[in-house]
Amino acid sequence: MENHKECNNVTEFVFMGLWGNKQMELLFFFWFLLCYLAVLMGNVIILLTITCSHLIEQPMYYFLCHLSLMDLCYTSTVVPRLIRDLGAARKNISYNNCMTQLFAAHLLAGVEIFILVSMAFDRYVAIVKPLHYTVVMNRQRCNLLIFTAWAVGFWHSIALLLMVLNLPFCGPNQIDHYICDVKPLLKLVCRDIRVVSILVIANSGMVVVVIFLVLVASYILILYNLRTRSSAGRRKALSTCSSHVMVVVLFFVPCIYTYVLPAGSENKDKEISVFYTVIAPMLNPLIYTLRNTEMKTAMQKVWSKMAHSECK
Repeated sequence: MENHKECNNVTEFVFMGLWGNKQMELLFFFWFLLCYLAVLMGNVIILLTITCSHLIEQPMYYFLCHLSLMDLCYTSTVVPRLIRDLGAARKNISYNNCMTQLFAAHLLAGVEIFILVSMAFDRYVAIVKPLHYTVVMNRQRCNLLIFTAWAVGFWHSIALLLMVLNLPFCGPNQIDHYICDVKPLLKLVCRDIRVVSILVIANSGMVVVVIFLVLVASYILILYNLRTRSSAGRRKALSTCSSHVMVVVLFFVPCIYTYVLPAGSENKDKEISVFYTVIAPMLNPLIYTLRNTEMKTAMQKVWSKMAHSECK
């Protein structure tokens, strides 16, 4: 125990970033800045449209509202620092701030994953058990699902944090990434990490794979039950479900690639992680609005009402 304390002498970490080329970093500084502004604008529009209209009463949009909030918060724990580092000469972060970012990112990502599960459950009940929908998906049940998402996300992130806090970092302190994540941090640990790597894969990788397979199974059941519907009913159900499937694939597939492989393996973790830290939160508002007539109608009403009140 004494050796562990003496060895843990790292007080800050230095990010190696996405690219070593300074000109590339300057180009991507503006690209990520535009992406972040798009994330903010898109998700704020979704939040305002749902909360200021009748859509908030529907479980599907209630969950979508929480998903947009998670996208905003999750991206804000990662992208502002990434943008700052792309324009900085030295990309350093203190040990405490690194642990805070690790905890916050995994907490918010965990909550987002279980909100996506709740949205899939909502679509399953709406399509497979339509007569029981209002009873099953009442507001109390929706609130319980959101509370469960936060509880599961907290336990997932606190387990990872406690695991990392107990690891000795003796140097070097260069993280081959642009965020403080568990896998790049494990490469800096000055002891055998085989057992910890297995625990990380069990905590993150296997959980993500199982949830993804459950979501895929739920949509197969939904498609199977759509056979008996009218063509108009099938089109409407497929429109909402296909949007959700696209969001699930955009988020889960890169996560599975990142967290299923062991920490020591040479892979494209930091490049692939851009998909679930930046690309997915940016595209989610577009996916849910462009393919959803109800959402577009509500958006027009809310924004025309706001414009009218400003004119007065």
